[in-house]
Amino acid sequence: MNYNGFQELASTNQWGAIWPELVMAGIAILVLCLDLFLPSTRKRIIPTFAIASQLGLLGVLVLGCGCEVGTSGPLFGGMIESGPYLGYMRAFFVLSSALVCYLAISYLSRQNLPRSEFFLVTILVSASMMLLVQSSNFVMLFVALETVTIGFYVLVSYCRYSAFSLEAGLKYLILGALSSAILLFGIVLLYGAASNPALKGATSDAMNFTELGKFIAQNAHEPLVLIGATLVICGICFKIGAVPFQIWVPDVYQGAPTPVTAFLAISSKAAGFFVLMNLIIGPFAHLTALTQPLLSAIAIITILFGNLTAIGQRNVKRVIGLSGIAHAGYLLIAIVAMTNPQGASLAPWAIIFYLFAYLFASFAIFGVMVHLAGAADEFQELEHYQKLAERQPFLAGVLAIGLGSLAGIPPLAGFIGKLLIFIAAFQAGLYVLLGAAIIGVVISIYYYFGWIREAFFVKPTLPGDEAKQAYPMPGAVGIFHKVMLSLLVILTVVLGLFQRGIFGG
Repeated sequence: MNYNGFQELASTNQWGAIWPELVMAGIAILVLCLDLFLPSTRKRIIPTFAIASQLGLLGVLVLGCGCEVGTSGPLFGGMIESGPYLGYMRAFFVLSSALVCYLAISYLSRQNLPRSEFFLVTILVSASMMLLVQSSNFVMLFVALETVTIGFYVLVSYCRYSAFSLEAGLKYLILGALSSAILLFGIVLLYGAASNPALKGATSDAMNFTELGKFIAQNAHEPLVLIGATLVICGICFKIGAVPFQIWVPDVYQGAPTPVTAFLAISSKAAGFFVLMNLIIGPFAHLTALTQPLLSAIAIITILFGNLTAIGQRNVKRVIGLSGIAHAGYLLIAIVAMTNPQGASLAPWAIIFYLFAYLFASFAIFGVMVHLAGAADEFQELEHYQKLAERQPFLAGVLAIGLGSLAGIPPLAGFIGKLLIFIAAFQAGLYVLLGAAIIGVVISIYYYFGWIREAFFVKPTLPGDEAKQAYPMPGAVGIFHKVMLSLLVILTVVLGLFQRGIFGG
């Protein structure tokens, strides 16, 4: 590269365009410094600092001072590119990170584990996700994705005294490495095809999404392109827990600490869908003949598998994991709708709305779970929620609203999220997918309301069942926990009643 080329490349390094990510990294470094230099009696302020700092950043993003930062063109030599949904993505990950840190306070108070390191890794993983969803180059995508994945390797097995947590970490490590290999192999095939001078439109910058998209537009039927794109999609499907790459979900969700389960279920899934969305409207835009049938088949199987297998589960963390697989199927319907001109305008906003509705409802449920869980939080059974409405009516109400939203009960936000996806599917003519989604929703009501039934309706006690029902009584709900859960419930209800002006489109 000559001097002028270097100057041109350096001119695209606009650090101000990624200031939210830099702030998150700065918060993580400050958390580490506070842990190093504060006396042990003062380290209790570290969680408060981590959460307050992220909420401050979230406030700035929500006020619009960071939603559309930077130029509309490629940045850092084409490694990242600002998109129309970047502000919502950033706000999503910052909010999710702050809520995970909040849940971790309750979890870590019952464990003899390092405290500050959990917040440090969580914040860095969230910052990496914020960069991941801006990737416009496969090199950047892979580096950011592996940074996220390595962080989750640590977090999933964070409770090193628990055999379940260590087993979950090992399974996630092995299967995560396999998915990374599949993804990397697909990238290599695309790079090899796009760099081949014998093919029309070959480019020297085959890793760049824009250049690769131009090449694929002229070689959409090239076998290497089709195989490479399929492998890339399969690698992303592992991250979102779609069938047949969902095998890790139940065991990892159960064995991981409850805050990490929430992190995986919400942030990791969202990051995967944002990346898939960028690929479908970016370099793979001319591969609809491949992506439509492939993603349609995965969506149908994912919806039916997730809902049917969740019916017989008694462990609530596994129920959340398997229901999350079904939610991935619903979101895949919107991804398929994006490949159709009739559904392309509504589908991206339906995905964003659905993910925010999923965030509010899921964190409300996890907030109840982390309060009721004991030291061994992998053993959270439906039976533990019996008579919850008598013992803790506030927690039972929060649980009911959160589960109702996930089930798609009006007028909660989850209902509107599903409705938007159904409308996008109808506009795109995806009637088979729409039918599968409706069947999935009907099935999901059974196990969601089965959980609610345990909390609200008293079962008759049979002789010999007294020992089975000797579950630990949950302590009183603290004022801050009540405020957090109340805000999530209010947002779930308000978002279900009023959408105008909140999301664009």
